[in-house]
Amino acid sequence: MTLPALAPPPDQWQQALYAFLAEKHRRSGSLRTPAAYSAQLQHFFGRVGKAPDQVKAQEVFTWAYGNGLSGKTPSSVTIGARIACLSSFYRFLIRMGLVTANPCDALERPKTTPSIPRGLDADGIKRLLAVIPNTKEGLRDRAIVLTLVLTGRRRAEVLGLKAGDVEATSTQVFYRYRGKGGKTGRRELPRPAFDAIERALLAWGLRLADLAADGPLWPSRSGRGITTGTFYGRLQRHLVAAGLPRSGVHVFRHTAAKLRRDAGETVEDVSRFLDHSSLAVTSVYLRRLEGEADRTWGKVAEALGV
Repeated sequence: MTLPALAPPPDQWQQALYAFLAEKHRRSGSLRTPAAYSAQLQHFFGRVGKAPDQVKAQEVFTWAYGNGLSGKTPSSVTIGARIACLSSFYRFLIRMGLVTANPCDALERPKTTPSIPRGLDADGIKRLLAVIPNTKEGLRDRAIVLTLVLTGRRRAEVLGLKAGDVEATSTQVFYRYRGKGGKTGRRELPRPAFDAIERALLAWGLRLADLAADGPLWPSRSGRGITTGTFYGRLQRHLVAAGLPRSGVHVFRHTAAKLRRDAGETVEDVSRFLDHSSLAVTSVYLRRLEGEADRTWGKVAEALGV
């Protein structure tokens, strides 16, 4: 991970920055978040050439609203993300007693117009599943897609699942996950997703019961499990074959939300299902109680024909 080259004296600021990024990593459970924060902070402090306790609000404003590395004028979303990143770092420094004020507090956050989320309907998912081949790689891809759609979990939460995260009881199957912000939970794994996982593993000559607890749930030829990049590339080919627009893996989270609403769930239900922090976020997107039976996946699976 690249760290910002802060102005002298570097020791206490570099140490604080390492601690800040380590805290972000612990809370998010992913390296992507601290890497993104590190890049933003490197850009800012490299431009102003000052230690954090010498930064003025005007310098934050100039950076936040200025052109980035691409030379393009930043959008309101980018401006807000820049200010949020820097403000988060300063709140950490205040907690550590290294500074007494946050220069970002003097700035008014721009109003943002979030992009319209995309999601596939049931027919789209059927078309996608229909073109995925019945090879061992295809069966694995199919299991991943069904797990993403039926659980609504994020890409990293699904692709990062280990064999030990799946627990079958006499009547239900549950999975454990680590979500955004370090949230952990235990949810019901819908039966069609579990059945697809077992079929995929069997195609690779594996059985869930025989896998090590820390073994990857999604097998690959390397033995280390499928990577995000590999699945993304395969997904693009499947989408093209199905005549669907290219999309990132996150499209399945939007799809899960749409299908839940189509199945009759309230916005509050969908918000809990997605682990959203507020109903406002869910409203744009358009959790089940942790550990409780998921009573809606059957309707979604029926709509998909699985």
